[in-house]
Amino acid sequence: MHPKRSLYTLPLYLLLGLFWSCGSGNRVVEEAAVYQDSAFWQEYHEAYPIGTRPDENEVRSVAVDRESTVWVATAAGIFRKPADQNTWTPVMTEADKGPAFAVEVATDSAVWLGTWNGVYRFKERKLERMNGPVAPISALCVASEGIYALGPHGVWLHTAAGWQPKKYPIARSIRDVVSDRQGGIWVATDVGLYHSQADSTVHLYKTDRLISAYIKGIAFDSAQNLWAGGLGGVTVVNQHQKVKTLRQEEGIPSNFVTCVEQAPDRSMWVGTEVGVVRYQPDGRHSLRFSRRWLLDDHVNDLAFDAAGNAWIATAKGVSAIKKRKMNLAQKNNYFYDVLMKRHIREPWIAGQCKLLTPGDTTTWAPDDDDNDGEYTGNYLAMECFRYATIQSPDAKAKAAKAFGFLKLLQEVTDTDGFFARTLVPVNWTSVHDGNRTFTARERADELVKEPRFKPVETRWRKSKDGKWLWKGDTSSDELCGHMIGYYLYYELVADEAEKTVVRQHIARIVDYLIKHNYNLVDVDGKPTRWAVWSPEQLNHDPEWTPDRSQNSMEMLSFLKLAHHVTGQAKYEKEYRRLIDQEHYLDNMAQIAQQNPAWFIYFDVMLQAYVYPILIRCEKDPKLRAFYEKHMDAWMERRRGDHNPLVNFFYCFSRNKKTELAASVDFLVDTPLDLVNWPFDHTKREDVRISRHPVLDELQINELPPASIRTVVRWDKNPWSAINGDPGIEREPVFWLLPYWMGRYLKMIE
Repeated sequence: MHPKRSLYTLPLYLLLGLFWSCGSGNRVVEEAAVYQDSAFWQEYHEAYPIGTRPDENEVRSVAVDRESTVWVATAAGIFRKPADQNTWTPVMTEADKGPAFAVEVATDSAVWLGTWNGVYRFKERKLERMNGPVAPISALCVASEGIYALGPHGVWLHTAAGWQPKKYPIARSIRDVVSDRQGGIWVATDVGLYHSQADSTVHLYKTDRLISAYIKGIAFDSAQNLWAGGLGGVTVVNQHQKVKTLRQEEGIPSNFVTCVEQAPDRSMWVGTEVGVVRYQPDGRHSLRFSRRWLLDDHVNDLAFDAAGNAWIATAKGVSAIKKRKMNLAQKNNYFYDVLMKRHIREPWIAGQCKLLTPGDTTTWAPDDDDNDGEYTGNYLAMECFRYATIQSPDAKAKAAKAFGFLKLLQEVTDTDGFFARTLVPVNWTSVHDGNRTFTARERADELVKEPRFKPVETRWRKSKDGKWLWKGDTSSDELCGHMIGYYLYYELVADEAEKTVVRQHIARIVDYLIKHNYNLVDVDGKPTRWAVWSPEQLNHDPEWTPDRSQNSMEMLSFLKLAHHVTGQAKYEKEYRRLIDQEHYLDNMAQIAQQNPAWFIYFDVMLQAYVYPILIRCEKDPKLRAFYEKHMDAWMERRRGDHNPLVNFFYCFSRNKKTELAASVDFLVDTPLDLVNWPFDHTKREDVRISRHPVLDELQINELPPASIRTVVRWDKNPWSAINGDPGIEREPVFWLLPYWMGRYLKMIE
């Protein structure tokens, strides 16, 4: 089926040397023309489930000791994981196993454990049960004066002299505790926040002091403000007074805040039931949620190791959000390596792979896709820019292979110009959209839903040489993706002999379109479902009105490219006829006024493919000026997408340098994980559901940064609210192509 119908992590703006307004979505005031590639912190996720049982994976508290051993309290007991291991070891004896609530590392390296049957201390590799506090113990606190243990039966302080009870008049629903660093403690409870000292206890619970009295987590920030998180958000308190609040409007993704912790870099991490949001001292914030970042979005506790890595207790195990220094060149090397290992299949198709176990990239198989031609066209474009930038023989050879595959898509059909969507080896036993039959009832049903419906029963055919199965019913977007690849290969890579092959191939396809009145006719003698560019249908069939402007633009670019590479007058003649007699330029001019019912984000990318051809190949000053003005207006509409491929295609076409901050921001923020993890932004309370600009898709009102988006394919809507399939790993061409464009344009050095 045709796809048409069916900022955060880093102080990047400082790296770029930009002046940037605070908050997400604001425009650059002034930006540099060149980004000097430098190291940044690349975050990545590692998952550490505790065991196989749900109670073992229900992690309530986490701590990291000086040897980087991670300790957790779970519903099934206490477990530890040494730094050099991935598996967890139970700490308690069989008799003492049971619900555990708290783990805390003391200044003397002892690890304190709060459980259902009391307090334990693990010191010098020995576990000792402490006598004194009355079980259960639900919270622990390290202070200069000793170790506090709290639970429903009271508060105790452990010093060199032993345990002493504290008669603090506080509630029994203890959720968290921190030292005030002055001999007292702050305690979070279900009925408010308590500050207990030797001679006094202050109880904060009224709404002039707290958002709500239900407090789950507390921590001090670098300015000695106390962050109290709970029902409704976070209240920042100083001297028992409310300083400010953080709610959904300030980026809290859930009404239920569960924990708060300060990171070594002074950022404040706020755990919620929809992930963890981090606040930098300068006010910027970033969200981490979904299986890409967390084993479960319900976060219960947070801890940090000496390297600044975050260890996050969730309802399904421990997630580590780690970081390492990396620059864009190193990130390119990483992605390119993954591309070559898992995403190039014979005879040189760049595409996704399917994961035999969802989310697990250690077992995978190649996969076919409707748009293998378009996406390999993107890959071809990437290799062209790579070759043009660094003159790599490897890039040239691989570009030739990619072009060879696209050329084979035409040859395999054994026609004089039709080309396939994709092909697979004949021994494949499973493909998408297999051959089928339609009953008369099914045909009627589909025809009522869409009068343009074409019942294609034989999508897959065997090649004449018996080596391949090829897929027909090729769409318009495939040809757009091919053509930009052909243009760049012709201009940037091909030698004279190769140029001859390219021009013959382009001419063969365009001649076929002209012969069939500008439609791509399949081997059944009928136009494919979507590849229709004829004046009769675009201008006179009301069902094709939604595609009139877009498809007119596409056909003009095909003819212009054919004339550019061959010099043959017949293509220019047909090009002018479509402009002068069939009003294709007038049709194209209406794209900006397109009815919102007809806008799909897919078309944005198709326009990005054809603009460079129209502008760079057009010699008529008036027509070129029209195309330039048209693209300028298009770029103004697209700035908010922060799409580096759109931005760099614009710079390439218009010989300008703009939107560099947004482009590099995406390249930096893109995760290394290419598993197409699902994201459901409808769970978030800090964004709104929107139907703009694509009316038939569920979207959100704020563009998600790359770090919390499904793996990008540029023809998909970046504002989508729900998307993803963990059974797929996407090819990283979406990142590599804009990166090498930026390098080629000398905007990334």
